[in-house]
Amino acid sequence: MSKVSPAKFTTWVNILGQGSENGSSLPSFRTSPLRERVLGEVHARPFRPLTSPRTILHYAFLTNSDEAAEDHAWLSELCISRGGHGPAPGTRHHTLTFGGGTLSWEQHAEFTTYTWDGAANPQQVFGQLPAKHPFGAAFRAPGDLLVAVRLELRGPDGTEDWRSHFDEGSLTVSDLDDGAALVATDFRQDGDGLTRMLVLNRSLSDVQSGAVVQRLLEIETYRTLAMLGLFEASRLQPEIRRFENELADLTGQMKDASARGASQDLLDKLIALAAALESGATASTFRFGASRAYDQIVKARFGTLKEEAAPGELSMSSFLGRRLAPAMRTCQAIEDRQAMLSRKLARATTLLRTQVDVELEHQNRSLLQSMNRRARLQLRLQQTVEGLSVAAVSYYVVGLFSYLAKAAKEAGLPVPSASITTGLSVPVVVLLIWWTVRRIRKHHSEE
Repeated sequence: MSKVSPAKFTTWVNILGQGSENGSSLPSFRTSPLRERVLGEVHARPFRPLTSPRTILHYAFLTNSDEAAEDHAWLSELCISRGGHGPAPGTRHHTLTFGGGTLSWEQHAEFTTYTWDGAANPQQVFGQLPAKHPFGAAFRAPGDLLVAVRLELRGPDGTEDWRSHFDEGSLTVSDLDDGAALVATDFRQDGDGLTRMLVLNRSLSDVQSGAVVQRLLEIETYRTLAMLGLFEASRLQPEIRRFENELADLTGQMKDASARGASQDLLDKLIALAAALESGATASTFRFGASRAYDQIVKARFGTLKEEAAPGELSMSSFLGRRLAPAMRTCQAIEDRQAMLSRKLARATTLLRTQVDVELEHQNRSLLQSMNRRARLQLRLQQTVEGLSVAAVSYYVVGLFSYLAKAAKEAGLPVPSASITTGLSVPVVVLLIWWTVRRIRKHHSEE
């Protein structure tokens, strides 16, 4: 590491010190476009202080991308009509004043929530809903309703008859935050289709009450979303069973498939079965993954609430655990069966491909042997034709010599008789034609 001279170090200190002495602002740096969104996301869902008594209505709707965009535009129009401003483009959280309370809007990956809190009747638990709540005839649902909750936040006094509003067969009563509050619910729908929850505030501050209420609403929302994976698993289970039976049948047929046509037919069936399996597995990957994530959120929220069963009562976590845990295990079992079936299909396909390749190699070997026999026959035929061609060409060449000999004799040239000359030329011509044909064949074989 190089050393810095004392003079240069003093210069740097003076330069840095001038900025603070002159009161100048820090230099501006190039900011990441995600910085504002990241900082805003951390503070996007603050706990709103809630006083007792209070009524909270919470709805969650399943929405796709198009429905979410339409809902964003509708909420913007609603806010403008009430003299406010709507959510900015790309914003997923927004609040506005409505009916003497606060309406909160949130968009998530596959659902949208509307939550409204307003004043409650101090004399009657789960009495008539406030007339000014936003979920009337003018409200536009963004998608299919999945979660509907009515939560009452009350003080510890004046609520002696609250148990009569729940089903004793599924009632859960839990202490929260070391006894600072009590929550009761039966996870059933009332006459309005709402799941009732009652929170009795013993010693929570307004901010703590808001945090408890938000976490309880999240538990109800995410436990419902987590259960969607169970129905996907139930839908896939008969199909996977059918795949397993078909694979067992096809692997049994592989032992008897000796002909290439039968093996090819089995291979086509295995490929079709693998494609159908992968299609179902791909379609269910998101649902099972989302269910696991929602289940983890529910467990985390229970841990944050420090929830424990009230004396002699059943806790919320125990009640939901008996239903969520088997559902998550069922989803995991279906995923494991899909993965195992995929591996078995891959092995069976590989074995069958090997069998088909071996059969093809046998056929290719037989074909090559047949081609070798044909090549030998063609060579023999070619040699025979070459011999005949030598004889034929020699015959014509000898004929030409006979004509030349006759012409020379008649011209008075000193040559033997034409017959003797023709006879003597026969071996010479035959050897010459044979040598020429051999040279030509040798030249072509070298090429």
